[in-house]
Amino acid sequence: MEILTAPAQALVDTVCLLLERWPMAGQWYMAFIRFVFPVLAILIVFRAVRSLLRIPHTPETWGQLSLPNGTPILLTHWENIIGRSKNADVYLNYPSISRQHAALCRGEDEDWTVYDLDSKGGTLVNGRPVEGSAPVKLGDTITLGGVPLVFLPQTVAEREELEEKRRAERPAAIWPSFLWLTVFQVLACLQLLVAMGAEATAAVPMAFFGLTVVMWVYFAALRCTHCVGFELETIAFFLSTLSLSVTASSAPGSLFKQFLAILLGLVLFIVLGLFLRDLERVQKIRWLMAAGAIGLLGITLVLGQAKYGAVNWISIGGFSFQPSEIAKICYIFAGSATLERLFRKRNLTLFIVLTGVCIGLLGLMSDFGTAAIFFITFLVIAYLRSGDWTTLSLICGAAVFGAGIIVKFKPYILDRFATWGHAWEAASTTGYQQTRTMSAAASGGLLGMGAGNGWLHKIAAADTDLVFGMLCEEWGLLIAVLAVVCIIALAFFAARAVRVGRSSFYTIAACAAGSLLVFQTSLNVFGSVDLLPLTGVTFPFVSNGGSAMMSAWGLLAYLKATDTRENASFAIRRVSQRRLTEQARRRAEPIDDPFADQEAADEED
Repeated sequence: MEILTAPAQALVDTVCLLLERWPMAGQWYMAFIRFVFPVLAILIVFRAVRSLLRIPHTPETWGQLSLPNGTPILLTHWENIIGRSKNADVYLNYPSISRQHAALCRGEDEDWTVYDLDSKGGTLVNGRPVEGSAPVKLGDTITLGGVPLVFLPQTVAEREELEEKRRAERPAAIWPSFLWLTVFQVLACLQLLVAMGAEATAAVPMAFFGLTVVMWVYFAALRCTHCVGFELETIAFFLSTLSLSVTASSAPGSLFKQFLAILLGLVLFIVLGLFLRDLERVQKIRWLMAAGAIGLLGITLVLGQAKYGAVNWISIGGFSFQPSEIAKICYIFAGSATLERLFRKRNLTLFIVLTGVCIGLLGLMSDFGTAAIFFITFLVIAYLRSGDWTTLSLICGAAVFGAGIIVKFKPYILDRFATWGHAWEAASTTGYQQTRTMSAAASGGLLGMGAGNGWLHKIAAADTDLVFGMLCEEWGLLIAVLAVVCIIALAFFAARAVRVGRSSFYTIAACAAGSLLVFQTSLNVFGSVDLLPLTGVTFPFVSNGGSAMMSAWGLLAYLKATDTRENASFAIRRVSQRRLTEQARRRAEPIDDPFADQEAADEED
């Protein structure tokens, strides 16, 4: 460590010496760089967001069903709901077919299975009734409500055309964004050193240099494996850079811990992404993840310490840890895997029980911001698999009733929300944080006062719950809004990519993670400016805090896993489209040429 600290300290001493000799240089730099940062931020984010949102995702095709009139219907998912409902994956407008008649699913071993979803007309495979489920092979006839469908592979020409389209959708080269981000990091580090002056330490250049090195090493390592598409990581690294800047302004002593949290978050992102490659393994471990979510919250309730009114922190050896942040990852994992099969109705009940236990534990911990995040995530997951608004309405009613019971037994909870909408009327008491945040945000203007030049960091929780105010004050409204746009872009990407998702697990997990990030950001941003109650949740990737940083990177793995562009995700096994093409080519009818065999033998010789 001393070997690394010495050059960094020498750099800091050099900057301080130059500033003492030419004090006007620092002032001119601070004045000029305020106009450069928004331009760099727009260049970094715009290229990544444009690449995420503009490329059309051509669905992968895993087989097809031939209607009685010969019309083919392509199977674009690993789990396909067949029925008369317009929301079904395979829409069949026949009166004898139920709204959700059957499910045709592909296994990891590339075998197919058909499940009857308690249909009225019944399901047959080659004339034999299906009781529960039955295997299906290419060429079999699946009869739904008297309507025969032939299960066939794609032709060679169709699959080659599909591969050609998918190759044309390769993500744009993202290294220019990484290059601009490196310039952003260097200039931000220098700005912080100028603002700190004689109080500057070697921790600032070491943290920023470490983040730059980690970013480029990650990029180089994945490019060596022919991976492309680093838009999600670009956004995460950009927001993490803002997090280091916020931490350097508010708590310079925590810079190393925050950098270590980013590094551990990236490791979690990679490990979880690789683990998601095998859906059978995901299914096997889902109950362990459910137990992990409950266990983390239960341990916190027993051993946790109260902080800002909520018992959600565990301190070990001087390190504070917030288990509820990691519980979010376990909860989405368990919920998405448990509801992966729509036709297993009991899974919805089990997931409701899991949700009730988690929210109940959070309620006992008085962590109502996280409880609200869990509940919104539950609604997203449950609706994606059931699509039943009636059931969800009853659940919402029960949740409101439960919240009323909690308030009745804990009336002091209402006092925490009494300031909402009246912060200026209690500016010196309960509205102290919100009013100072709004004042600081207004003083920053469009371009900000410069990193390290603000005063909001002197207010409690300025770099966590009120971090949006710090962004507005020091970095300006433009970059603060751009940080929010980054989170929204992640959610839009999830909603767009899931339309061509291979498995419902990837679809559900990505939508749940995207919704969680957006809702949590909304609570943080609107709570800090008194548009919503201040609930004490963090801004993903930006707020100072190791647990929150690791959680944000872990959730990003679910979004990465749903990216089906060619070589764009290390999380999804490269199954196959090429191998399916080869299989289709081998199944094609041979050319009717009496000399073909002899010519082939001559070529081998």
